[in-house]
Amino acid sequence: MHLEPEQIAKLPKEQQKRLLELLREQKERVKFNKKDHFNLYEWQQGLANSTTDAHQVLAMCANQIGKSTSGAYITACHLTGIYPDWWKGNRFDKPIYCWAAGVSNDTTRDILQTELFGLAESESEWGTGMVNLSMIGEKTRRRGATGNTYDSVMVQHHDENGNPDGWSRIGFKSYEMGEEKFYGRPVDWIWLDEQPPSNIYTQCITRTVATNGYVMMTFTPEDGMTPVVNQFMNDIKAGQMLIQATWDDAPHLDEDTKEQLLAQYPPHERKLRSQGIPVFGSGLVFPVSEDNLIVDPFEIPDHWKRIAGLDFGYDHPTAVAWIAIDEESDTYYVYDVYASRQETAIIHSAAIKQRPQWIPVAWPKDGLQSDKGSGVSLASQYRDQGVNMLHDWARNPKASGDTGKGNNFIEPSIMEMLQRMETGTFKVFGHLEEWFKEFRSYHRKDGKIVPIKDDIICATRYAVMCAQFAVAGKTQNWADYGDQSLPIKNWSNV
Repeated sequence: MHLEPEQIAKLPKEQQKRLLELLREQKERVKFNKKDHFNLYEWQQGLANSTTDAHQVLAMCANQIGKSTSGAYITACHLTGIYPDWWKGNRFDKPIYCWAAGVSNDTTRDILQTELFGLAESESEWGTGMVNLSMIGEKTRRRGATGNTYDSVMVQHHDENGNPDGWSRIGFKSYEMGEEKFYGRPVDWIWLDEQPPSNIYTQCITRTVATNGYVMMTFTPEDGMTPVVNQFMNDIKAGQMLIQATWDDAPHLDEDTKEQLLAQYPPHERKLRSQGIPVFGSGLVFPVSEDNLIVDPFEIPDHWKRIAGLDFGYDHPTAVAWIAIDEESDTYYVYDVYASRQETAIIHSAAIKQRPQWIPVAWPKDGLQSDKGSGVSLASQYRDQGVNMLHDWARNPKASGDTGKGNNFIEPSIMEMLQRMETGTFKVFGHLEEWFKEFRSYHRKDGKIVPIKDDIICATRYAVMCAQFAVAGKTQNWADYGDQSLPIKNWSNV
């Protein structure tokens, strides 16, 4: 029964006092039993029900629409075993072992721990999260962490009749801890809030294999097209599900609020913030499914032309990639790679010459740099060892009307590789795992390619840049021509 203020004022003092006590009691029940009074939006219910068919789920959404709150609600249901009537997803019928992880220890505490259990800094607020206060058990504080940061919390689980049947345990982790902290025992349920590094995501999948468990991610793709985002958007597998939600899926955001929020963001971020769409210019350089690239190894026909690319290194690996070209279909095949660090040109040259020595080798401009000890350029050191080094350093073929020799800008060759990948004219032998490792992590930040662990990819790019100098069969060494013009084409004619 609802009473208006004027009606309450007419009640006897004792009844007013009793009514006030009841209202306070009701407020306390709501405060410490949040999940029981929480209503999910349609997209949030879809996320909760997604585990009917999927074991890895990504909710890639706009900002300010309740991603973390829905993640906490779903995780609380699994920890307690108490599910709403509309629930169609997987149910755990016994206590579980669970992880929740964020970017850092602080964000894990301030977001995930708070959403689940309330503010730990205030005793009066502990128990105001999605796990009811009466179901929270023993908690373990994290050593050396700031504030009331907990390593794990016990949560009372209930059977299908609502009777307590044991204790679930949730452990808190962060990406900044590193991959090794995600090793260990099998886990039933893992909630990753914010974009995880690829290696941590794959470790989480590994942890759930033995339990036939689940990994759920909730984030706005602020890091762009990372390997995880790329897989769910472009290469989704059986047992995976992508759920996307925008500001239009959040009834608490009216049009005025959306307009005010949108005005705060620079234009290039507006689709990211309002729709959860990765920002162009960030993330993977090659957002292409590996399935589009992989081919089983086969014997290269003698009439196909070949070329290799060499990327110099010492502290980071010196790398070589070999490409064969099927001119009939205009398809490039990366069929062999080599990478080794902290070795001399003599050792690398020996490895290169284990392959057919007539294959020309493209190399970058830094090959002109001289060794401090000998004064001999890097390229000459390899040439002196009998490696079929091209006469000049790798350039992009010159554009129409260009009177120069072309340039060594990175983007033209990157775009050629990407376009070939997208059109099916760039293939890689499936056993070249080191090539694919670099491919998966080759990314941009703030629009620029990050030059880390990209040695084999760079070697591949140099070979692509110089594909016009590929040859078939055993031909005369490029080295025999010294500093003269190339035997087939001169750079000035390119």
